[in-house]
Amino acid sequence: MMLLVTAGGTAAHQRTTEGPHAGIAVPEISHGEMVMIAEYRSRIIDLAAGAVDTNEPFRRVLNFAEIQYAYCLWGRMPGSVTDEASPFNECAHAYLAATKAVLLMMRTMKGEAEAAEAIVSEVDAGMVRRGLALITCEFSGEAFNTADIVRPRWSAVPTHLASLTTLAGLAGISGLLVVAALAILRRPTVPERQT
Repeated sequence: MMLLVTAGGTAAHQRTTEGPHAGIAVPEISHGEMVMIAEYRSRIIDLAAGAVDTNEPFRRVLNFAEIQYAYCLWGRMPGSVTDEASPFNECAHAYLAATKAVLLMMRTMKGEAEAAEAIVSEVDAGMVRRGLALITCEFSGEAFNTADIVRPRWSAVPTHLASLTTLAGLAGISGLLVVAALAILRRPTVPERQT
């Protein structure tokens, strides 16, 4: 995880844009949909991982969803889904938009259609019940592309207290673990006594 953090450390809200976009378009997701898709993400990905009758576009969108999820620190940053000001909000939009696209693709697959339709119905009902249908944010109208990775806005972390606190805590815990490991490795061994 720290490798991902340091790899993009100085990059501010950037995407990979080198070369032509030969990727697959991923339709946008609204802020309200994000909340529900985030809650159902594991079920959707598990269903997709077990799909047998797949095609290349499906596998590429699923792969994009997984890559974006990792770039977004596995959805573990506080507020990444619900807080528009979070430096991780746009990348959360990307992985959840791809997850939604995977779900909708599975509605046309013979083996997964029934389970996918059940998830869609639950998501729709949850959005209505919780009044999420009309909630939008800055990134709600943004479409994505599998050839275009969305990275967190690392330069905004110092101004977002929840992200800063979480990353500082992780760095502190990691530092303590390294110090403890070094202390254990450097501990002198007591020679066995001969009897």
